[in-house]
Amino acid sequence: MAAASQPETKAQAESLVPQFQLERVLNQDQNGRRISLLGTISSQLAIITLERAAFPTDPALVTELMNSLINTVNLGANDIYRWYMANRSIKPLSSITAGTTTTSSSTTPTPDFKSQIADLKLNLIYPCTPKHIQKYSAQRVRMVTETPEIYAKHIKPYIASQRAAGRLDWVFNILEGRTEQEDVIARCDWDSPSDSDSGFLLLPDLNWDRKTVQGMHLLALVQRRDIWSLRDLKKKHIPWLKGVRDQVVTAATKVFPPGEGLEADEVKCYIHYQPTYYHFHIHVVHVMLEAGTTQSVGKAFGLGNIISQLECMQGDEETGMESVDLMYFVGEENELWKRCFGRLKIGEQPDLN
Repeated sequence: MAAASQPETKAQAESLVPQFQLERVLNQDQNGRRISLLGTISSQLAIITLERAAFPTDPALVTELMNSLINTVNLGANDIYRWYMANRSIKPLSSITAGTTTTSSSTTPTPDFKSQIADLKLNLIYPCTPKHIQKYSAQRVRMVTETPEIYAKHIKPYIASQRAAGRLDWVFNILEGRTEQEDVIARCDWDSPSDSDSGFLLLPDLNWDRKTVQGMHLLALVQRRDIWSLRDLKKKHIPWLKGVRDQVVTAATKVFPPGEGLEADEVKCYIHYQPTYYHFHIHVVHVMLEAGTTQSVGKAFGLGNIISQLECMQGDEETGMESVDLMYFVGEENELWKRCFGRLKIGEQPDLN
């Protein structure tokens, strides 16, 4: 992605959503609570994901939420248990029945309480690429085993190609202070040249609403650029990894005000393989965050487990994760399946060039 001449303003970003023209539904997941849509904005392809927003915990808003329920239909009952479907009214019933909502021009109307409780969380990718469409489309997934030989011969050159031609400019824009600086939660070891290899930025992940404590999902983008994925981690990186982990956890515990936040043993750190982009980054989540696909076996590798694995490896300081088998899943629309593992399965040679 090319570097923007000027950062996009909040108003400009918000103006894009009403322009979205639906082409088709790509996928529905999270038990029907999230949907991915392909469409266009100004004739360019775009993807919007919609998911149900977290419920409020403020007692006043929860009371209004309950008062807003209408069209309640019982689906069944068993002893003391009952289950229903319901809708929400635009304004809380308590306000309507109390007579505070009126058409009289002399009476101040009740504020729309839905503006205080978000129904949906939206993510927009615009303009999107064919790779984005593949990623967000419904597809079968396959477990594959990436041996050191497959990695060295096929995957490592593929990763190098994915870092070329400005594809990581958006990451470097963040690291170099050109974009998204208002979203930076913490900077660690950033100013001292002697600590240039240990620095990282902590930012909110796109999938977090930035309010719900148990939904916390952060990203730690490291300053160094010589580590592309967990495959590049070696025994010599153990002290660095431990230091980054400790600082990440400490920074995460300070995201929320005292008494509202979390403690160090409520923070979970993991690394994706294959990652979405090949600049080393660590996912930092609340341990109670619902474990969807992104935290599942075959995608997420615990940072603590990786450190322990490196410590137990036999060999010198250059020994590392490039020497082990890695098992993970890929979608059938992914290039790695179509052009590598799918071909290997039927006895053909991979072609990721």
